Amino acid sequence: MTHAATHPLPLTDPRAAPLALVVPFCLAWSSAFAAGKIGLADCPPLLLLAFRFLIAGALLAAVAAWRGEYRGMAGRTLGLLALLGLLNHALYLGLSYSGMTYVSSGLTALIVSANPVLTAALAALLLGEAMNRRKAVGLALGVAGVALVVRGRLGSGTDAPLGIALAVGALMALSAGTLLFKRLAPRTGLLAGTGVQVLAAGLALLPLGLLLEDAGSIRLTAGFAASLVYQALVVSIGGYLLWFRLLQRTSATEASAYHFLMPPLGMLFGWALLGETVQPWDLLGILPVALGIRLVTRG
Repeated sequence: MTHAATHPLPLTDPRAAPLALVVPFCLAWSSAFAAGKIGLADCPPLLLLAFRFLIAGALLAAVAAWRGEYRGMAGRTLGLLALLGLLNHALYLGLSYSGMTYVSSGLTALIVSANPVLTAALAALLLGEAMNRRKAVGLALGVAGVALVVRGRLGSGTDAPLGIALAVGALMALSAGTLLFKRLAPRTGLLAGTGVQVLAAGLALLPLGLLLEDAGSIRLTAGFAASLVYQALVVSIGGYLLWFRLLQRTSATEASAYHFLMPPLGMLFGWALLGETVQPWDLLGILPVALGIRLVTRG
């Protein structure tokens, strides 16, 4: 293995996550839903994700192999990484993208943004992470902000319950993947680890998509190509490398708190790229969300 693979970063670094990690991560992660919605116009969700993961995974794995990061890697580590890929990529995004065929990209980003609350509660129970009063208040404010937006969306009847249920399933998969990553801390470099995860997700979703979806409905348009390239390079490679880096630098609770930023940013991208409606409840919910993040991540 390389030096980085043999000596991973500590699980919790005392330094706060720098803006150089937080800002590009939030932009890449929140824009993924709008970019995915564009691709869904010309390709079924599971096949779209399979193509995206296979492209990104092949690139990551090739670079990691060239760097020698796979030399000496145990079979158990490969199996663990594949399991993480099924949770963090295949199941999480498979449910998210399937849900986006019924609901807006902004609402999908909103529901997934509840990840900090679920992750924090489970991390306190399973990982022994501290839960003080300040963090609890911050998480409660984040929930309140998300609830304001959900209340407005459900009250207007603009989004289907099935799509909401699929997005909730995606949220549970992401939280499980986050906790498993922190709990087992696979000893591998970021490129090698992320490459195996993404490639495993693509290999799992491709036969499932071919079985359940109509490959003949795929249209090779400019929008589909741009969406696929953006998702593979910016989101699956850039976004996930930044996400796992954040998990190495901070606790699971603090890293996940940045997901509270996804509703306003996701809705902004949905409005700018897709013309999706932004409602008054959406804007009102941003205030407690921002304060909640500040309380949870403050050193």
